Amino acid sequence: MTTVQPGGGSMVRRILLGSQLRRLREGRGITREDAGYTIRASESKISRMELGRVSFKERDVADLLSLYGVVDPEEREALLGLVREANKSGWWHSFNDVLPGWFQTYVGLEEAAALIRTYEVQFIPGLLQSEEYARAVFGQSRPVINDVELERRVGLRAQRQKVLTDGQGPRLWAVIDEAALRRPVGGPKVMRGQVQHLIDMAEQPNVVVQVMPFRFGAHAGESGAFSILRFPEQDLADVVYLEQLTTALYLDKRDDVDAYIQVMERLCVDSLTPDRTVELLASILKDG
Repeated sequence: MTTVQPGGGSMVRRILLGSQLRRLREGRGITREDAGYTIRASESKISRMELGRVSFKERDVADLLSLYGVVDPEEREALLGLVREANKSGWWHSFNDVLPGWFQTYVGLEEAAALIRTYEVQFIPGLLQSEEYARAVFGQSRPVINDVELERRVGLRAQRQKVLTDGQGPRLWAVIDEAALRRPVGGPKVMRGQVQHLIDMAEQPNVVVQVMPFRFGAHAGESGAFSILRFPEQDLADVVYLEQLTTALYLDKRDDVDAYIQVMERLCVDSLTPDRTVELLASILKDG
């Protein structure tokens, strides 16, 4: 049985529970249709449960465990305890008024990740944005948002950033295109503060920052911004996150993930080293 580390996040617990239920079902040669019949649900409901995309009812899981031949009390309790943990709301649910449903999934995964690798082209990565820079970014939202919503979004971003400083969060490896550093979001003063914030964050032991310089020319990141999340649980595959205007894609098929990992590794090799990156940031700060 896979154990879930404290603070693993309800999203990851759902995915873990779903994957374990799928293995138990397949091990008994039971179809999704038959499993669904047992809990008075459709085949598609079983599919969504096994992918961790819906919440779980403890009674449904108990019935499935009986169908799958899981009778050992300790094993049953471990899985039913996972149900209770999976149904707990994360802190981000208090931001439902400004947090799209498709992004709630990402925040849950981000909270539970052991390693986050991200490549950004136009903006500084959200976890590395200064407060004023984030405020300037949200101020350009379309449609225009009011001041209350703007401050709520800034507050949400600040809350997300705590995963990097609480001593138990993930490692962050960020590759930032030089274009994001040269784009004057919020004006010169805001950008100076942002560049200094990047220098400060790069000193954190769990943060690596690299810049892909203009002078390199064409590079491996031609597909645009993306993030790769890796989790401490061996049962969980890496997830690639691709954000779009009104939704997001979450890729976990091995071939898709491998393609993005190769691109990320190439970007890391071709970008400035972390030390050279800090030197560039310092020169930008001096010139600005």
